[in-house]
This record gives sequence, C-alpha cells and structure tokens, in this order.
Amino acid sequence: MTDQSWYAQTAFGWNEVPQQECSTERPWIMRFAKVRLPWGNTDEVTAANLLEKISPEEIRLHEKFKKEHEEKIATNTYDPSPHELIDFHIRDDHEQFRYASLPASSHFWLYIRAFGKWIFYISFIFSIPSHFVMTSATTEPFWELTKRSIFEYYSWFLGLPLLSWTIGSIVIKHFPSLWIKASRGPIWELNRRTGLVTVFDYKNNGEYKKNGTIGELTAPFYEFDAYIATSPDSQGMPMNVLYLAHRYRNIMINFGALLCPGPEVQPACALWDFIQNYMDVSRPLPDLPQYEEYRHLDPTTAEYDRRTGRNPRFWIDMDDATFKQVVREMHQRVANIDTFQRPNLMAAYVTYVD
Repeated sequence: MTDQSWYAQTAFGWNEVPQQECSTERPWIMRFAKVRLPWGNTDEVTAANLLEKISPEEIRLHEKFKKEHEEKIATNTYDPSPHELIDFHIRDDHEQFRYASLPASSHFWLYIRAFGKWIFYISFIFSIPSHFVMTSATTEPFWELTKRSIFEYYSWFLGLPLLSWTIGSIVIKHFPSLWIKASRGPIWELNRRTGLVTVFDYKNNGEYKKNGTIGELTAPFYEFDAYIATSPDSQGMPMNVLYLAHRYRNIMINFGALLCPGPEVQPACALWDFIQNYMDVSRPLPDLPQYEEYRHLDPTTAEYDRRTGRNPRFWIDMDDATFKQVVREMHQRVANIDTFQRPNLMAAYVTYVD
C-alpha cells in the first residue's frame, strides 16, 4: 500500500480538487495574445530540453563523485571546494521543483564568452568574402592590403570578440570563485509534497530592501491556469512562452527561463503536461533522468515501480545511443501532442467567466 501520509493534505490529485468560486475576469491586456490551456488528460511527455538536461553519462559521473565524496567523509579526508558550500537555491527532486537564476555578476562572464565566441565566428566568416571584394576593387597589392587590414581593421573587428571569448573562457574554466556566486534567492517553486505553488516576492512592500525578508505568494496548484503567451521577436516572428497564472490573485510565473520562447506551441504544451504530472501525487514522478535517484523516496512512485518492476537503474545504465533515440522519440511525441483537442477537466470545478 502507498503511504499517502507522507503527502500534505493540500497535495494535488484529481480526487482532492474542490469546487471553487468563479474565476475573476482578466483585464483585456491579460487576455490579448494569450491562450488558456486545458487541464487533465496529460501525456507522459515533457519539453525535450528537460529530458536532455541530465544525460545518463552525467548521472554516472554524479554517482561516481557521490561515492568518492562519501568515502572521503568516512576517512576524514574530505576537503570541500568553496563553491560546494554555496546554496544556489535550486531544487529539483521528489518534493519540490524550485527555480533560481544566477546573479548578474555570473551572467556577465557567461555572456561575454558566448557573445565573443559567436560574434568572432560570424565576423570571421563575413570578413573572408569582404576582403576579396576589397582586393578586387583596389590596385594595392594583395599582401600589402592584407597587412594593412589586419592592423587597421581586423585587429578590432575580430580581435575584440576574440579577446572577449578568451577572457570569458579563462575565467569560467580557471577562476570559478570569480563567477560562481549565490543568487539572492529562489524565484518560484512547485511543491509536489504540499501541492502548493510559491512565487518569491522581492518587493514585499519594501521589506526585502530594508532587512532582506523575501515575501512568499503561495496558493494551491489547482487555483492556477496555464497560458501560452505569443509576442513578436525583433524580426516580427511569433514567439510562444508558457505562463502559470493564479485565477483570483496577481500571482504569475513566466517559464521563459526554463523553456526558451520559440515559434512552436507544442514544447510549451508538453511543459504544461510535465508540470501537471509532476504535481499529481496520484501518479508517479515523471520518468526523467534527474528523478531516478529520488523515485524510491516518493511513496506513489515507489509503489508504482514495485508493481511494474521498473529497473531502478533504467537511466543510469542506458548507453548514449539509446538515450539519443529516446530524445528523438520525445521530440516526435511533443510534435504530435494533442493539447488543444482536450476538454478542460478543471471546468467541472470552476466556472470561467472569460
């Protein structure tokens, strides 16, 4: 039997969803270019980037490091590195999915490396044909023009992004203490054990600036609805992002940092299915690599695995070729998702006014 006492009374499951008051009408700006997604009838899918987040090879490395870590602790030879003691406020296990971002100082080094790298590549590719065009348009000897261009033009056009890429790479690889920093705290949390959704409020009526107190806006998961918001990018292409919005209060989560906005709606729909499956304690945890080490700790999941005979090392022992095939299959399942053909099961518990 499943030990349901491990879950809080507020944990989400379709048998526990109560009747709710009518939804409040959203302002027109909140309805513009936003589509509400239906609840229920989920598939066993997720946005493919969440499946690829941790590969079997990385799990094996984690298992190896964890074993070495335990052995060193047992022999009193463990000396933690400085960044191991940092709380990044990120959790993704059988109890909670908590998101936090790195501080601006960390993003600075990541950005100068990434931008330097790609600007250098793009500039280098375009500089080759442009150089030959300049050569054909002048009577100056080829090698003289080349030497002059290197000192007067390419040293800036290519040298600055190359320098940016180099400095960023050196800092990230060899000086972790300069860029690995703790953020001020989490941004949002989905709690499977309690069934609650929390958005962390850094305004908090000025309390965070005064004394560092982070406010918490918390509500049951079933009081939220998922929306896909569509807005144009700089080229005018429609970009879709998943939101979670509270039905009665101004509480909202933008999942754009978890799943980058894109031209297709299917990945956002798959992420909504994953979130529902993760929060629903009447069904096991989503079967993803990052949850394998926690499955035995979640009562519903442990009972499901015992009943089905699931291999507890299903992901960790998977070879790279098989994992790539699983990822390809997930991409196909996401592409075929039928979200917009489903009825909204939550409509049986709440009357939507818009």
